[in-house]
Amino acid sequence: MPGWNFAQVWTAIAQEIPSAPALVHGKRRLSWGDVSRRAFGLAGFFSEVGLQRQSKVAQYLHNCPEYMESVFGTFKASMVPVNTNYRYGTEELAYLWDNADAEAIVFHSDFADKVEALKDKLPKVKAWVWVKGQDGQRPDWAIDYEVAAATPQESATKLFETSPDDIYMVYTGGTTGMPKGVMWRQDDLFSILNSTAYLRYDDSTGLEGVRELVNGPGPTHVSACPLMHGTGALTAFSAWNSGGSIVTLESKSFDATELLDVIDNESADVASFVGDSFGRPVVAALDSNPGKWSLESLRVVISSGVMWSQANKDALLKHQPRLILVDTFSSSEAMGMGQSITTASGSSTTASFSLGPNAKVIDEEGNDIPPGSGRIGMIAVRGRNPLGYYKDPVKTSQTFRELGGTRWSVPGDFATVEADGTVKILGRGSVCINTGGEKVFPEEVEEVLKLAPSVADAAVVGVPDERFGEAVWAVVQLQSYPETGAEAETYIRDQETRDSLVSLVKSRLASFKAPKDIVFVSDLLRAPSGKMDYKRMREIAISAATGN
Repeated sequence: MPGWNFAQVWTAIAQEIPSAPALVHGKRRLSWGDVSRRAFGLAGFFSEVGLQRQSKVAQYLHNCPEYMESVFGTFKASMVPVNTNYRYGTEELAYLWDNADAEAIVFHSDFADKVEALKDKLPKVKAWVWVKGQDGQRPDWAIDYEVAAATPQESATKLFETSPDDIYMVYTGGTTGMPKGVMWRQDDLFSILNSTAYLRYDDSTGLEGVRELVNGPGPTHVSACPLMHGTGALTAFSAWNSGGSIVTLESKSFDATELLDVIDNESADVASFVGDSFGRPVVAALDSNPGKWSLESLRVVISSGVMWSQANKDALLKHQPRLILVDTFSSSEAMGMGQSITTASGSSTTASFSLGPNAKVIDEEGNDIPPGSGRIGMIAVRGRNPLGYYKDPVKTSQTFRELGGTRWSVPGDFATVEADGTVKILGRGSVCINTGGEKVFPEEVEEVLKLAPSVADAAVVGVPDERFGEAVWAVVQLQSYPETGAEAETYIRDQETRDSLVSLVKSRLASFKAPKDIVFVSDLLRAPSGKMDYKRMREIAISAATGN
C-alpha cells in the first residue's frame, strides 16, 4: 500500500462492522453502516454541485453527528474539510472561508442569520448545506443536510479517487493575526496517529490489515472538547481509526455534570478534554457529589492544547485511581512534541514533558540546548510534518526550517531542558512579555496564581509601560466574584487579594515575573476549546491600567 487515506480506512471499517456504533449524541445513534452510507451520499452531492478534487468544504457546526459525518463525506469525495470556529464574527468567517477557497459550507441552523449576512460576499461557494438544530427554519437558499446525505449512489456520476496525498487542513487562530490553514498530507497525519493507536496497523498490510484487526466494536470515546479544534478532531479521528464510536455532548457549552453522566451511561473507555479549564469543573463536580459517578469503565483521559496542572490530575486520580492521564504537547503545526503520563503510582510536575522521539529544543541559531543549562530555546520536531500554511509561503518558511539538511517544524513554543532530559514548557513566544529586557512567559505565572484557593482561572499579559516597555499584569477570575452586577470588563479593586496573589508569585518565581497589578473579573470567557483569548485579556488589562 502506498500510503494511508482516512476515507479508505473508515470505509473498510464500516464494511467489517456495519452494525457497530459509530456516532452517539444524546438519543441519536448511528452505526458504522449508517455513517458510511450517508457520507457516500454527501460525497456524491458535493461532486454533483460542481466541486472538484481537493475542493474545500467548511464545517460551521457545534458538536453533533453531522460534524464527523460531513468530514467523512468530504474525505470520500477527495475534498478538504475546513474547520470553522463557531465563535467567529461575520468578518472573521468571511476572511476564513475566502482564504480557504471554500466552495461548500455545512452550517447549523443556529448560525443561519450570520451566514445569510455574508453569503453574497462569498461568490466561490456553490452550496450552503443547512443542518437542523434546536430551532430555526431552513432558508430557501440552502439545501437540507438530510437531502444531501440521501443522494443516491447511482446519481454520483463523478467521484474522485481518494489518495494518501489528499489534504487535511486545520485552521488555527494562534495567539496573534488572522487564522492560518495548516496543510497535512493524510498519509502523514494518519501515520502519526497510528503510532499510538488502540489498533496499530502495519503499513505493509494496508487495508487488508485493517480488515483483519477490526473484528468488533472499538473503544467508546467521549469528546468533551469541540470537534472544530485540533484536539477534538484528532482524538476523534484516532477513535474512528480503531473502529470505535465517538460520543459528543448535547450542551453547547461545557457541562462537567453532563460529561460525567455520559461517561457512566455510555461505559466510555476514553475521554478527551482541554486541561484545567475542563478538569477543574470535573473535579469540583466529583467533590460535590461523592459516589454519584463510578467512572468504572473509563481508562484514559487525554488532554492537549492548554495547561493541565498536576494538582488537578492528582485530584482526579483520587476519585478513580485506575485512570491513565495523558497530557500531550502538540500543535496544529507539529505533532509529537512531547507528552506526560500520570497514574496513581507516578506523576510529574506541571508543564513537564518527555520529548517525543523526533523532537528537540534549539536556540535561535538552530543549535541544541544542553540539558540542565537553564537556557531557553524553542521546541522543534522533524519527520512527518505539515506541508505548510495554505497560500502563505512566507509564514511557511518561518515555521518549517531546514536544519542540518533536515526539515523541522518550529511553531514557536519555548522551553528549557532539565538535567534528566525532560522539558519545561514556558509558552508561545507570541505572548511572551518583555519587561525591562526580561522574558516572562504567561503560563508560568498563571499556574502559580491558580494555586491560590480564591482563584478559579487566570491570564497574564503585558501592558505598555514607559519605564520597562511592558509591565506584567494579571486578569483573574475569582472563585467568588463580588456581587456588583458588573460586566467582565469592570475593574474590581480588591487590594488584600491582590497583595496576597502578588506575594504568592514572588514566593515561587523571580520578582520581575510578579504582576504589577491585577484585574478581577467574573469570567475569563475562554473559548470552547479551553484556549485563552490573550488579545482580549490584554485589552481588559490596558483599560484598567489607563482608566478607560
